[in-house]
Order: sequence, then structure tokens, then C-alpha cells
Amino acid sequence: MTATFPLPDDPGGPVRPAERGPLPARALETSAEHPWPVRLLARKIEQYVERMAPVWVEGQVVQLNRRPGTSTAFLTLRDTDLDMSLPVSAATRVLRGATLEEGAHVVVHAKPVYWTRRGQLQLQAREIRPVGVGELLARIEHLKRVLAAEGLFAAERKRPLPFLPKVVGLVCGRESKAEHDVVVNARARWPRVRFEIREVAVQGAHAVQQVSDAIRALDADPDVEVIVVARGGGAVEDLLPFSNEALVRVAAACRTPLVSAIGHETDSPLLDLVADVRASTPTAAAKRVVPDVAEERARVAQSRQRLRAAIAGTVAREQAGLDALRSRPVLAAPHGMLADRAERVGALRDRARRALDAHLVRAAGDVGRLEAQVRALSPASTLERGYAVVQRADGHVVRSPADVAADDAVRVRLAHGSLDATVTALHDADAPAPGPVGETS
Repeated sequence: MTATFPLPDDPGGPVRPAERGPLPARALETSAEHPWPVRLLARKIEQYVERMAPVWVEGQVVQLNRRPGTSTAFLTLRDTDLDMSLPVSAATRVLRGATLEEGAHVVVHAKPVYWTRRGQLQLQAREIRPVGVGELLARIEHLKRVLAAEGLFAAERKRPLPFLPKVVGLVCGRESKAEHDVVVNARARWPRVRFEIREVAVQGAHAVQQVSDAIRALDADPDVEVIVVARGGGAVEDLLPFSNEALVRVAAACRTPLVSAIGHETDSPLLDLVADVRASTPTAAAKRVVPDVAEERARVAQSRQRLRAAIAGTVAREQAGLDALRSRPVLAAPHGMLADRAERVGALRDRARRALDAHLVRAAGDVGRLEAQVRALSPASTLERGYAVVQRADGHVVRSPADVAADDAVRVRLAHGSLDATVTALHDADAPAPGPVGETS
């Protein structure tokens, strides 16, 4: 398929298809041998853009050109987060009733138009509506809830400031009062502090990009130990860049501790919430990032004095304790304590000896009594009185005539020995007394 529709005239005269051959109808069919001329590409882009419907676009006015006596005004609409912009043309009647100035946030209803001769895309505005402060604050409040839900404002993310930073990074406006307040007050407190200053736009269309770039640059500097973003007070619209989502996320990703000192005490941009420390003013920021040398010296002197007093008090208490211990009798005359203990040991030893002697005497008397009782109850005593014990051959004691038989051999045990005998006769208990002593019956 080839393209044969008429092309726009040019100073060199029309070029007929027969002179260059048939042109590809689609971009995919072009090649080095069969290219499109610029006018054809421009016309196709124009036709594509022409098919686009009107669109509502939000942005910030960075350039506004109204020429007296003309029916058209020109402005540049810039993205509020990134460095991108588009030119916009508007009839003067569209601007009537709308108070516009550079830096204003607007919503534009426009039709995209592509100018083939300049190769430029432009928006033709049909209606322009300024975005009110109330709506901007509502958007900031919505963004605040979104960022809080992501944890960017969480306290555990906050990093402590260094006690004595050698280098402080400062992001501020060009020749601004905020720069003077931070530098002068910080050096008055600690004269040896050094600053890495990045002067940028702190309001307007380029504020977000320049402040973000300055924070990244200082964060990448290994010598910078803390970063201060400072700006004086201003209207709500002037402080809007410091509630921009892109700038807030750059501050959240900063690895160096960040101090936000934007506006006055009542101002609270989102940068204050994501920063590690929020200072109400640039002067307060200077007091937060560096200590006061005079105060620190006074504290050191006070601490040394308290330390000396504490050491002197401790030594005095210990010396008094030693003196009290040395004054005790046990330490003043230690031999007296030993002598007293020796006397007590001697007295206890004598008491023990007397108690042992008395116990032995009582025990000896008990043994004598028991010996007399044993002797009195002993069979030997009975034998001494003339009695005898008769035993059979198997050792059993004969207690009755029935225990033996005639002619049985028995042993007679006496007090002083024993003798063997033979039973010659058995008598009952009522039988007459035996014959002469020595006979056994």
C-alpha cells in the first residue's frame, strides 16, 4: 500500500511520488531506502493529535505572557512534581475573570494541537480554573494520610542528631534571611562549625526540583553530618513546595539526619513530619544542630566540680570508717582479745575435766553395783553354797528323776570342778533324804 495524499507545499516546490517512488503508508514499512519526508511524519502526527479529545490538565503556571492589543495569551504549564512543561495558548476571553500569576496552580481544559511547521505540541486552553488554597490544603491532608500509612512519619525512623557536627549542610534561598539566621547563630554557639551551603529556589515552579537535588547532593557528601532545610515564613502558597510528595520522599530517603526549619511556628508542611527533627524557625534549627560552647564549658566545669566534691566526700567517708574501725578495742589492743579468749578456753577445759571425772566416778559406782548384782544372781554363787548341777551325757540339766534312768552316766558340776557319776537308784520327791554326802542316788 502506498500513500498518495497531497503533501504541504515547501519552498523547494512539490515533490511528486513518481520522482521518489511510492511512499510507505505505515511507519513500520519505512526503511533507509524508502523513508518518510519530515512533512509526512509531521502531518501524521498532526492527524493523530487532532483525534485526541480535550483533556483537563493540572499544573503550575511558570510563564505568563500577555501582549497588549492581542487576542491570545501564552503561558507555560509545568508539572508540580517533575521538571516537565507544555506551552499553552489561551484566548484573552478565557483569562477574563481568572486571577492568574506565575506560580499559581491551575486546572486547564485544553485541546492538544500539533504545529507541523514548528514541530511543537501545544495546548489550546478552553477554560482555566485556579486551584484554591482550600483545595490545595485538602490535597495535602490526603497526601499526609497516605504517607503516614506508609510509615514515613513513624518515630522509629527518626535518627538522632550528632552532638558536635564538623560540617553542616544547609539548603536555603539565595541571600535569604534564613541562611543568615542559621549560619550566624550556629557560629555564635560553636565558631568552628563549617557549612556546605546550597542556595536554591525555595518557592515557585523550580523549588521542588532544586531543593530535592540539593538534599541528594548533600546526602552524598561524606563530610556532611547533618542537613538543614531552612526557609522563612510566607503565605500558604509559598510553602506548598515543601509539602510536595516528590520532595517529601527525597527527604525520607535521605540517610543523613535532616532538620526541617520551614516557615514559622504555626506552619507545618509535610517536610516537618518526615524530617528527623522539626525546628520552628531557622534560628531554632541552628540551636538544635550545634551545642553552645559557653554552655558546654559551664557544664564541664560544673561536672568537674561535682566530681571533685563526690570524690572528696567518698574519701572522707572511707577515712572516717577506717578511723572508727581502728578505734575499736579489738583493733586498738588485739592481744587483750586473745588473752580473754585464752582464759575462757582454760576455764572450759577445767570444767570439762571435772565433768569427765565426775562422770567416771558415777560410772564406776554403777559398774560396781551391777557387778554385785550379777554375782548375786550368778549360778557360781549358788554352787559356792554347796549346790551342784547334774547334767546328762547330752548336756541337758537333770531337774527330775524322770530325766534319767538307772545306770545312766551323769556329770556333776561343782563350785570348783566337776565329777562323773552313775545313777544307781531313782527316788521320788517324798523319798527319804539321801545317805552320807558323796553318794548320788
